[in-house]
Amino acid sequence: MHPRRPDGFDGLGYRGGARDEQGYGGAFPARSFGSGSDLGHWVTTPPDIPGSRNLHWGEKSPPYGAPSASTPLEGPAEEPLPAGGGAGLQGQSTGEGGGRAGGRRRPEFAGFGIGLASLFTENVLAHPCIVLRRQCQVNYHARHYHLTPFTIINIMYSFNKTQGPRALWKGMGSTFIVQGVTLGAEGIISEFTPLPREVSHKWNPKQIGEHLLLKSLTYLVAMPFYSASLIETVQSEIIRDNTGILECVKEGIGRVIGLGVPHSKRLLPLLSLVFPTVLHGVLHYIISSIIQKFVLLVLKRKTYNSHLAESTSPVQSMLDAYFPELIANFAASLCSDVILYPLETVLHRLHIQGTRTIIDNTDLGYEVLPINTQYEGMRDCINTIKQEEGMLGFYKGFGAVIIQYTLHAAVLQITKIIYSTLLQNSI
Repeated sequence: MHPRRPDGFDGLGYRGGARDEQGYGGAFPARSFGSGSDLGHWVTTPPDIPGSRNLHWGEKSPPYGAPSASTPLEGPAEEPLPAGGGAGLQGQSTGEGGGRAGGRRRPEFAGFGIGLASLFTENVLAHPCIVLRRQCQVNYHARHYHLTPFTIINIMYSFNKTQGPRALWKGMGSTFIVQGVTLGAEGIISEFTPLPREVSHKWNPKQIGEHLLLKSLTYLVAMPFYSASLIETVQSEIIRDNTGILECVKEGIGRVIGLGVPHSKRLLPLLSLVFPTVLHGVLHYIISSIIQKFVLLVLKRKTYNSHLAESTSPVQSMLDAYFPELIANFAASLCSDVILYPLETVLHRLHIQGTRTIIDNTDLGYEVLPINTQYEGMRDCINTIKQEEGMLGFYKGFGAVIIQYTLHAAVLQITKIIYSTLLQNSI
């Protein structure tokens, strides 16, 4: 409950060798509140496999109760099968059925694996991009804005060389904690209130308003843990203590009740952070939902037109059943992150102010810098960034977003190729 952090720190020349200095850690995932898709959408029952009813070519299944054409209506009774013959035929039938069932399960497990690969890329492989992106956003000292992926890759290499791989993967545990708190809070609030967790197709303005109110309350509950996780993500590994995985929870609770690590007088109260936090979360959710539904509608219409124009192979049909949802989620996350990037920069600077956090120098890669901002609120932060850093100051670290989604798109394409190969072998 009392992680170490400097009581006072000024100056830009603080070097990384001082591991005896008191430090602090916290962490938060770069992914916003809001959004993700259930694995149930990725695991669907594949279409019936041709020949699965043991029919000959051109035959159809007879109606229930109707005699088969190959079976005479009257005739001598069949001789009983020899001992063991029935068991042998039964075993053969079971083996064929098991093979068919195994063939059907392969596409299901393949689709489930694609969904897991997408989640793994979004939350694990992309974490170094999240760390650099947030450090650049809160570094008001920085002369290099890292708007392109080339400079981001260079600074990633410098951090990895001077501090080791942990410098790029710090705070990843708190990412999942905050996501869990968000999902849990949404479920509990929806259970004890009439606020709907899902919006039906026959929606009305009142239902939409209640649903967005539920999202706002969820972001409000998760806000202190979001702040603690953000600190853990950007805190320099040079002076950071080895905090436990539940440190984010302790810091969040301590922030609410006013206990825990010492903060400076520049720390903004939580009430001042409610509006920008909820605004960012709700806008991110709205933009993601609109983009996702639009892309999904376009892809389904395109698939439907292609099916009408020409016959589609079984492999392509199964791909159309799994991939539109993943592509829609990818496009929704990308568009919402790009559109709201300036607001996210302001939000992170307000959350980090007064927490005595020391970050890595994103200009050099081997020094550390203190966060000594004195913003009075959201409006003052926007005006200060515009005057002192220019409009591009809102996009510091944007190159990390390009790398993050390029990596995500590459993983989706690779898994699609693997999935196509598995389907061709199973059909």
